[in-house]
Amino acid sequence: MRRRGLVVGAVLALALGTQLGVGPPPVATAAETADDPAPAAAWRVLRAESFTKTLTVDRASWVKDPQTATSRWAVDQFDDNGRVWHAISDPAMTRQLRTLNVYRKRVAFGTDGWLTAEVAAVDKNRDGRPDSSPGLATTVLPDGERAAKLSEPSWDAGVVIRPTRALPAAYRVEMTLRGIDFGGERNGLLSYAGKTNGYRTSTTCKTAFPWTFQGAIPGRSRCRYPSAKKENGFYFLTILDHANGAPHGNAGIHYRRKVVLDSYNSQAPWSASNAICNPATGRLESTLDGTYNAVNAAFVRGDAFRRENNNVGNQYFFRTPCGDFDGAGRWGASGEYRDLASSVELRPELLPTERYRFAVERDASGYTIELSGPFRPVGQATYRLHHDFVEDGRPIWHYNQTPGAYDGRFDRSLTHTGPAGKYVTRHTWPAGSAYPDSFVIGDPHLNFYEGSAVVDDVRLLVPAG
Repeated sequence: MRRRGLVVGAVLALALGTQLGVGPPPVATAAETADDPAPAAAWRVLRAESFTKTLTVDRASWVKDPQTATSRWAVDQFDDNGRVWHAISDPAMTRQLRTLNVYRKRVAFGTDGWLTAEVAAVDKNRDGRPDSSPGLATTVLPDGERAAKLSEPSWDAGVVIRPTRALPAAYRVEMTLRGIDFGGERNGLLSYAGKTNGYRTSTTCKTAFPWTFQGAIPGRSRCRYPSAKKENGFYFLTILDHANGAPHGNAGIHYRRKVVLDSYNSQAPWSASNAICNPATGRLESTLDGTYNAVNAAFVRGDAFRRENNNVGNQYFFRTPCGDFDGAGRWGASGEYRDLASSVELRPELLPTERYRFAVERDASGYTIELSGPFRPVGQATYRLHHDFVEDGRPIWHYNQTPGAYDGRFDRSLTHTGPAGKYVTRHTWPAGSAYPDSFVIGDPHLNFYEGSAVVDDVRLLVPAG
């Protein structure tokens, strides 16, 4: 097997193991800064946003989303008012959607408006105003540097940064993180500053209403839906298969991702079997032994889907410093781990003095994920994890940006079932299809996640040649 993942530094190169095994432990920790891990000769900066100019996103007016197939925010059959949910769960879906409205802001910024902020919030009492005040605004760090603060004080809202136009055929996109408060422990505590796992203490029920992977739940009112408070997270940099990324109910986006670089800080019962790589030992450990600040580096499979998510979403293939792990399998000496194998763990207490840089590259062969920063427990390190577009017969979902780059071999049908019936997606990836690359940074979920984050630059690079 050729080398597919690297830990980059002065003395470290790590060949990853097989897809269900554990690779050799690293022999040293990369001792480098995270200022510019990309080789200068390989890329040139096409666009860069360092947030020195004051953002005006929060001053923009709210616009009601009509939630129709012709809405500016419409994507596909898995939209919040999409035909899948009505087919599998009406009349409950129609009835429950009538209890709320969604308001949005779309604001372009940066040089030539190359970035767009997408902000959305739910109006649960339909009084014509969003129930919370999410936003993206300029902030000043202790060192005097200006940055962007993404604020989401309530779970029933979402904020993302995306490119205004689709990404080029080959690119490197990167972001630098200076603050994160979307759950996880701080100084050994999950509850701090009046919050638990990043959710503010409140008597208000915080649930996934009305969007679940099975559509609306018949006979359940808003507060009788599953609670959202045990699951928090953030999308550091995730590549989508369409150019219209914006916050929606959390189900739909699971069908639209090519490469995932995110956190999922979950205390839900099913997360007890999740694993985190310990780069110092090269072995997986239980998420229960961590601090709930893990980072998932996943390549989304185009040939396998998650039945537990009603086939609304693909299986993952994880590359980590401990080896490769297929999300459809089990790992560990006795098969005790499954579902998620996180690559590294952050140390949020070090921010904003320290910084993390996350990047995704696309070249002629496939995608590379790069993570750089002071990770627990190894300290400063950079990890590069590559996956070909098709590797060992395993494709990355919707990798083709043009019809000629794909011949239809992975097309199939999927059946989604709910309390009212079923819906069949007859062609998931047909010949003649094409899927642009785009990205989101932030929280794209309208019914999960709560917190804030600080980003101090976003850059788009293209090959230097």
